[in-house]
Amino acid sequence: METRKQPGTTGLRADARRNRDLIVAAAQDLLLERGADVPLEEVARQAGVGIGTLYRRFPDRDALLRAVGEECLHRLEDLAESAWREEPDAWHALCRFLRGCVELRMGVLSAKLEPHLNQRLRAGHDLHEMRQRVAAAVLRMTEQAQADGTLRDDIGPGDIALLMTMHVYTPPAMPAEQATARVLEIVLSGLRGGSAPALPGTALTGDDLHRYIAVE
Repeated sequence: METRKQPGTTGLRADARRNRDLIVAAAQDLLLERGADVPLEEVARQAGVGIGTLYRRFPDRDALLRAVGEECLHRLEDLAESAWREEPDAWHALCRFLRGCVELRMGVLSAKLEPHLNQRLRAGHDLHEMRQRVAAAVLRMTEQAQADGTLRDDIGPGDIALLMTMHVYTPPAMPAEQATARVLEIVLSGLRGGSAPALPGTALTGDDLHRYIAVE
């Protein structure tokens, strides 16, 4: 499988690209734990680079947060593509995709990014195209699983988009990964096609999916 270059690394030397990747990874980790206002000096320290190196790659906080958002979208796209390519059918691909979203802590990351990036992150044409590809992958998995009879027919792709950012609060003494994994399996059981009680309200549609991930 072809290795995808990280966003924003075209034309960089190997050492510069490595530093950039370290900074983005450190920013994402600290963002998840402490929020978008974490000092950039701490990001540089966790990445193992000087603050000057960070500012050469990212002139301000918004530029760094945008890079985290880009990386997030790339991971979603790769996750959807690999699930569709490697799983035996659409249902298993959809389950793998949603499990991957939970493992990536997409719900926490989205909550941390949204108040700070808002339209600035959504406006870029490159991000628009990535969002379109993710939306298309979700739509394809949803429609095919329903056509196969493995996904209940009162679920829409917008419902799946909500589950992509599922986040379960757990008390400090409870292992968060274990609790979230259990809740997700309960949810997946409820999505399974077959006899089941009717859901309240109406299914969220493809239009809802596009609005949710801000594809204009």
